[in-house]
Amino acid sequence: MKRYHVYILTNYNNTTLYIGVTGDLARRLYEHKNGLIDGFTKKYHVNKLIYAEESSDIYAAINREKQLKK
Repeated sequence: MKRYHVYILTNYNNTTLYIGVTGDLARRLYEHKNGLIDGFTKKYHVNKLIYAEESSDIYAAINREKQLKK
């Protein structure tokens, strides 16, 4: 069964948050930590995982991401 994760990252001094959804948490964290994807997390050095929750339903994971962002 496929697993999806909603996750929250912060920077080294815990002043910036990023919330995302992925189908492969380990790969996505590697990408964030190594600055492989241009964008917000690379610009603000947001790469420290502080929270993650798992879901088997991608729509539930996306809705949870939206809920957390509010």
